[in-house]
Amino acid sequence: MTQPNQSPPAVEPPPARSNPARANRRVYLALTFLAVALSVIGAGHFYVAKRLGELPGIEPPWKGALGAVVGLLGVLAIAPRIARRVLGVRDVRPLAWLGAIWMGIFFYLLHLFGLSDLVLLGLGVDRASHGATQAVAVSLATGALVLGGTLSMATGPRVRRVQVALERWPRALHGFRIVQISDLHLSLTAGRRFAEKITRLCNGLEPDLIAVTGDLVDGGVRELSEAVMPLAELQARHGVFFVTGNHEHYAGAGKWARKVTELGMQVLRNRHVTIGQGQTAFHLAGTNDRTSGQHRTSSGEDLPGALEGIRPGLPVVLLAHNPKSFEDASARGVDLQLSGHTHGGQLWPFGLLVRLQTRFVAGLYREGRSQLYVSRGTGYWGPPMRVCAPAEITEVIIKRLADPAGGLS
Repeated sequence: MTQPNQSPPAVEPPPARSNPARANRRVYLALTFLAVALSVIGAGHFYVAKRLGELPGIEPPWKGALGAVVGLLGVLAIAPRIARRVLGVRDVRPLAWLGAIWMGIFFYLLHLFGLSDLVLLGLGVDRASHGATQAVAVSLATGALVLGGTLSMATGPRVRRVQVALERWPRALHGFRIVQISDLHLSLTAGRRFAEKITRLCNGLEPDLIAVTGDLVDGGVRELSEAVMPLAELQARHGVFFVTGNHEHYAGAGKWARKVTELGMQVLRNRHVTIGQGQTAFHLAGTNDRTSGQHRTSSGEDLPGALEGIRPGLPVVLLAHNPKSFEDASARGVDLQLSGHTHGGQLWPFGLLVRLQTRFVAGLYREGRSQLYVSRGTGYWGPPMRVCAPAEITEVIIKRLADPAGGLS
């Protein structure tokens, strides 16, 4: 494997120390948010249980039993991680799977019941007289969506090939292939077997370079060190590169940076390296996650620092977890940015809400001579399912603009 020419590793400046008052305020806000979130989730489960109680044949005392089951499943959605971290319970994976699947079922039950309630209200229809029909229709629709989404994730991810033509790309590097994986969210449910599958698929493509664009994990190093071990077998001619996502910063970005380095990845935290020699080369830059500055253990995203010292005339490929960084990157002349974060919505119609946050949801975008590719993600967060947003391993094939360029396959 040919090693890239590296610029001196940038030492990330220590974050400013937070004063006690600010720390107390953060704790207060976190506890307030948690209380509000749990209240909303609890109210949602009460609403779903009440609507499911209108299914034909559900009479007292079965309605009460159904409500208890719904409440228990809601607890299982958060209990496994607490049991492992606080109580020291070792194997909570069966409960984690049950809770994760329930999260997807609950998501669709809540939204379909709510949407159908609004439709009936808008039509002036008496909902009480159609409660049983509504409950059956919503349950069947939820079952179909959950089954389809689970099968999509179980059989995925699929390889998505994207051809990108860049004006400044060296002719000698025509057809350079970057395999991008993003948002694996290795966890109690997506563990070692999933990492082995991803490693096998990536290596089978025999890439020139592998880019891991953040949210590799959904937990701490001690919790997931076994799950990530297969990624040490990732192989590419010019190496494997990693940038942090928001979930690494939730779990301790510094610890994860050290861990993935042990796995053979090169971590780009607001710095760049040079791939190739002379004029037959390009810069590969990477930044901390865009929101990482909110965490006291990180100095945040620093795109100017990542690009400092680049050679004029050489193209720049930027790895940045959040696609919102593209607005600044394109203004600074970055040729291609690879991002993730959005999951493409993951569960339809959640993608519509993602569009309210960013116009860069999934696929290829252009701003001047700069281009951005947003991966739908390789894994999943929460429910182990994908609905109308299939998981992907992206093979980015880079060509010089003067050469004929294809589209997507």
